[in-house]
Amino acid sequence: MEWIGAGSLLAWVWLPLGQGFFWRTDVRLPERRDPQRWPSVAVVVPARDEAAVLPDSLPSLLGQKYPGRAEVFLVDDGSTDGTGALARELAAARGGLPLTVSSPGEPEPGWTGKLWAVRQGIALARERVAPEYLLLTDADIAHEPDSLRELVAAARSADLDVVSQMARLRVVTFWERLIVPAFVYFFGQLYPFRWVNRPGTRTAAAAGGCVLLRREAAERAGIPEAIRHAVIDDVALACAVQRSGGTVWLGLADRVESVRPYPRLAGLWRMVSRSAYAQLLHRPLLLLGTVLGLALVYLAPPGTLVAGLADGDTTAAALGGAAWAVMCGTYLPMLRYYGQRPWWAPLLPFTALLYLLMTVDSAVQHYRGRGAAWKGRTYPAP
Repeated sequence: MEWIGAGSLLAWVWLPLGQGFFWRTDVRLPERRDPQRWPSVAVVVPARDEAAVLPDSLPSLLGQKYPGRAEVFLVDDGSTDGTGALARELAAARGGLPLTVSSPGEPEPGWTGKLWAVRQGIALARERVAPEYLLLTDADIAHEPDSLRELVAAARSADLDVVSQMARLRVVTFWERLIVPAFVYFFGQLYPFRWVNRPGTRTAAAAGGCVLLRREAAERAGIPEAIRHAVIDDVALACAVQRSGGTVWLGLADRVESVRPYPRLAGLWRMVSRSAYAQLLHRPLLLLGTVLGLALVYLAPPGTLVAGLADGDTTAAALGGAAWAVMCGTYLPMLRYYGQRPWWAPLLPFTALLYLLMTVDSAVQHYRGRGAAWKGRTYPAP
């Protein structure tokens, strides 16, 4: 028992310092200044059955206060709930930036639905706007009125090909409070923002809800054709841009947020499990390593503490307690970012257990032929 406690404590001595300070939440848009000339921008919104959230998100895009030319292209990806018609109604009632709604039909073989929609949106934008930048944003993402202006100013000031912000996800229900901050915490641990933003880095990632992409960089990287099969399309996009010599920046958002509710665990479970095994490249050994790693890093500390106290092994209990304390300390900044109370921090091992089960379930569904399923579509491993 003591060696398990020692191993978990050693992991928590190294992680806060050696993994890009992933636990810090101070990575925001880089210093920016207004350009002399504001470039043209096309906002591309892939949408499939999004009528429930569109009234809270689309008006925020149409109401952008952008000094240059900008247009919104919403691509209705086979919706059955009237998403496209609702988008037109909202544009007619609210006004603002010009809106084009299109329906590309079912994706061709080898394409995910979202990227097929993005392809259609980019093609329309090239015809009508000839944009210098593309803002790829999801239909459930709401933007403050100056969001586009700030993104473009940051990209211009730092000469970045990709500027991506991790939208602030909704945290209202019990399950959202338990799962959502940990989702961003784990993402940052896997892709430390400081590593992504470091010149010459080999770590690439983006957050799909808000990606400003220079059109020239997209063409150089072959986007979206080069990533047409990707289930985790945001990370694939960042990797493609980086491989082609582009620069990528990723950080947390203050003025971009998701309006999609997850009132029950089932919705959050599907959100994570649909792509978790794809993240592991559909490799059983990586799955095994991930399960063992999560167990040692997140489950062993409280387990060792409880077992040590029960057996009278004070050394094991102290090692487990120390590891758990460091873990909680690294989680506090993310809880503060989401406006949550500190007492959620000791529950992180339980949340990690849920993520472990979601990951295993993702693999099980994959081998049952139902992996990477989302809104009626199932995508095989590429």
